[in-house]
Amino acid sequence: MPTYLSPGVYVEEVEAGTRPIEGVGTAVAAFVGFASAGPVNQPTLCTNWSQFTSVFGDFMDDAYLHHAVYGFFQNGGGICYVVRIGAEAGSGGVAARAELTSGGEQPVPTIRVSSLEAGPEGNRITVEVVDPGEGAAEGSFKLVVQEEGRVVEEFDNLTTRRGRQNLVTVVNAQSTKVRIEEIAQGTLERPASGPVTLTGGSNDTPVSVRTTDYVGDSGERTGLGGLEALDAVTMVAAPDLMSAYQRGLIDLEGVKAVQLALIAHAETMGDRVAIIDTPPGLNSQQVREWRQEGAGYDSKYAAMYWPWLKVFDPASGTNVHVPPSGHMAGVWSRNDDERGVHKAPANEVIRGALSLELDITKAEQDLLNPHGVNCIRAFPGRGIRVWGARTLSSDPAWRYLNVRRFFNYLEESIMLGTQWCVFEPNDYELWGRIRRTVAAFLVLEWRAGALFGLSPDEAFYVKCDGENNTAESIDAGQVICEIGVAPVKPAEFVVFRLAQFSGGTALVE
Repeated sequence: MPTYLSPGVYVEEVEAGTRPIEGVGTAVAAFVGFASAGPVNQPTLCTNWSQFTSVFGDFMDDAYLHHAVYGFFQNGGGICYVVRIGAEAGSGGVAARAELTSGGEQPVPTIRVSSLEAGPEGNRITVEVVDPGEGAAEGSFKLVVQEEGRVVEEFDNLTTRRGRQNLVTVVNAQSTKVRIEEIAQGTLERPASGPVTLTGGSNDTPVSVRTTDYVGDSGERTGLGGLEALDAVTMVAAPDLMSAYQRGLIDLEGVKAVQLALIAHAETMGDRVAIIDTPPGLNSQQVREWRQEGAGYDSKYAAMYWPWLKVFDPASGTNVHVPPSGHMAGVWSRNDDERGVHKAPANEVIRGALSLELDITKAEQDLLNPHGVNCIRAFPGRGIRVWGARTLSSDPAWRYLNVRRFFNYLEESIMLGTQWCVFEPNDYELWGRIRRTVAAFLVLEWRAGALFGLSPDEAFYVKCDGENNTAESIDAGQVICEIGVAPVKPAEFVVFRLAQFSGGTALVE
């Protein structure tokens, strides 16, 4: 509070009313897959198709990442992150590598250095360990990165010990040419001095793709782990998991392992939903068996779609079948923009789909819908539409996809919009401000049709008072606010009951 020492007129700025909560974005996708160019294991932001192709190259044979991203933008998507993993045929290929050995009497490989760009261009890179500059700590060293004899990067005062100057931490965070990986266990020695040239970079198709390439590592920001630092992502998919399976690079157990990792990533983050593809070439009975016995997923943070879509492939000039996850991410985005995240992303036309891998019947969908498999169906005169909006959860409370995604939206919006509460005096005034702030936000959601009820009192409640903020919780530094909402559920089964009546007049109440 200001101190007044002399007579006069003083003007003060004070906060009035509640602080508004702004809704967060809900339509940011992330795709993990193969590309012919672009950075490897580095989440890259793309806001349109041209930007994506300028970074990751054009369509490739027997790969689905480009089809997924194209379908995403074609169906209304606006922002996505792309993580290129492994290597593929084309201008990219296999990344060049080399190993740095320890400097002891019996040198052993301790550090693996890989070119960030896959392909033969990586063979032009040389890394050299030299003595550090003046004033460096004991045991430290400098790493020099050269390309065709020209120094392009230098990292000084590095060490193999844990800390801010750790070799892996510094280089992976700053280098645009190479990536570092520890391949030895325990405390590492300083790498031996001298130049080492990266080799093995080529345009060849890799002999194998490991499940760990998809899963990645959060510390090194690779694979799915690289997406953990991106709070904006709300949906994740790995369309090229199926191309790896078709090529025989990963078996069905590997497919299951990667999809479980995809689901685990979504559940751990708590603010995104995984879009799961089924293996190709399955009929309805096989899909049911895969869902129940083969995979057996049970998660409110995942949704599965079937069958595959037939689209035009510019790479081969023919029509091909592709997994639907990319197109579905675009449909989710379009639905969020046009109607809102509270509306189920179903009964929506899939743009760019020429036909389906298999035209399914109502009886076949009757087998799959109760198990959370969202079917895509072709209707005469109405096009190809998404005809399901369920998660893979066995919990009826989280059966519908729009409920899960709407709660993600509410949780993230309220969390970000109430950051001002931290370290405020924990008293009745603060509790009242929190109640008014959250209630004002939920009233807007109710007016937008996201909450069920004829009035705000029927649609939600906000409780933050002395009853749920006890002396014990106050002493622990906690403010507890209880919020209850009644989300709208989709009209999944619309029933019209018709009956005959006698006489010429029908009595309608």
